[in-house]
Amino acid sequence: MTNQIALQVNGETRNCAIDTSLPKLLEQLGLNPRLIAVEYNGEILHKQFWETTKIQEGDILEIVTIVGGG
Repeated sequence: MTNQIALQVNGETRNCAIDTSLPKLLEQLGLNPRLIAVEYNGEILHKQFWETTKIQEGDILEIVTIVGGG
């Protein structure tokens, strides 16, 4: 039995440990949480829910970097 699960991040298959929280996954991917937005299984996930969101087998995440400009 493995302690890894598979998920999709921006169209690519990734693996992470069972019970990984969203902030931990973002850290593992090298992303700055202050500069991104996350779509979790088709819904924009507000930052207030990130800490309580546990990644599950088959989840689909779309992560976009927020770019400022003028």
